[in-house]
Amino acid sequence: MITTDMIGGVMTDPKELLRRLDSLVVFRDLSRDPAVRELRRALRACDAADGMDGFLSHITAFESILFLERECDWSRYLFRLVMESENICIRQCGFGPLPPVLNKALDTELEFLRDLSQLRLYEINLPESPPDWLIEWDISPVDIPGEYHRRMERVGVTGYGIFARYHVFTMQNGGLIPVLHPDPQKLDQLPGYERERGQIIANTEALLSGQAAGNVLLYGDAGTGKSSTVKAIVNEYYPRGLRLVEVKKNQLYELPGLMDELAENPLKFIIFIDDLSFTANDDNFSALKAILEGSAGGRAGNAVVYATSNRRHLIKENFSDRDGDDIHAADTRQELMSLAARFGLTVTFSVPDREKYLFIIRELAKQYDLTIPEPALSVRAEAFAIRAGGRSARVAKQFIELCKSGVLNH
Repeated sequence: MITTDMIGGVMTDPKELLRRLDSLVVFRDLSRDPAVRELRRALRACDAADGMDGFLSHITAFESILFLERECDWSRYLFRLVMESENICIRQCGFGPLPPVLNKALDTELEFLRDLSQLRLYEINLPESPPDWLIEWDISPVDIPGEYHRRMERVGVTGYGIFARYHVFTMQNGGLIPVLHPDPQKLDQLPGYERERGQIIANTEALLSGQAAGNVLLYGDAGTGKSSTVKAIVNEYYPRGLRLVEVKKNQLYELPGLMDELAENPLKFIIFIDDLSFTANDDNFSALKAILEGSAGGRAGNAVVYATSNRRHLIKENFSDRDGDDIHAADTRQELMSLAARFGLTVTFSVPDREKYLFIIRELAKQYDLTIPEPALSVRAEAFAIRAGGRSARVAKQFIELCKSGVLNH
């Protein structure tokens, strides 16, 4: 049995460990983690009536969580929790120096968490020695204080909380949900439309550098790569602090609240609305209009709207809409049709002509290592486009993928 309270600088008394864990202020969110929760329960059980039995029940649950997370190493597990913690210090550091009291609390807790990361099972001062068949977790050297301070210095790039771990999000029930497996599309995998993409890339780089950046409408025919362009840009620039939040049309009324939330984040955001269009009496129209105009409670300085649409004017208007008792009907129609003009930048993606289509085909064939001779490739690609209903970047990619898989070789 261990009878000292410190081994190698690591606290080993269960009561003191529990007291320090329960006293966390800056990193209080760590107590919600399932592994930390089971560790706390195991330490508390040391003073309970069932003693070792209670300790064993919770410490094995703690180890089970580590192993399920593929983290047999407690040091690395705790290190990740600390680095991704969304606490008051990391949220404030992107907007100026912390108050001295917060700095002191932060440093004190980081030192404790560094020591806690080196905790070993058989060094805990228990009422009786644990059974020798109990599996012990791994530990490794981690510089939690040093790495955390470096993280704070680069918070505008690395982010915090879920923004440190993921770069694509959707909205659900008013909150942000990370996309675990986002589309891996890359810019160098999108041949053709280089000029169009160049405008959007320049606007994105302006956003990242803190310069004035506009909202962007990517307008054009289906299958020309509008959505793929936005996704590829986020994949390219997320290491520099760019994140994407995809918003459905029926969620546009939540945009003002989302913008307020993002305004307090040091990262840069693209609010992505795919396949945007409205009916004349759509309630979501006003919400988007307020964001685009930057009205009070509308636009956050670190966020822009990128929307794609197959319709230039965004409003689905029927001849029957021109009838009715609106005295100023012409003014109303003008307001509806002018929504697209409220985007700072409109980029048009047109159906490729034969030359551009075959250029895309040749470039994709290189990416997929196809060995079909170029004359035959062009003839087959044109025939495929006719059967598919016309040329587009999407049709070109479908053709190349089917050739690569052998489907079109039979």
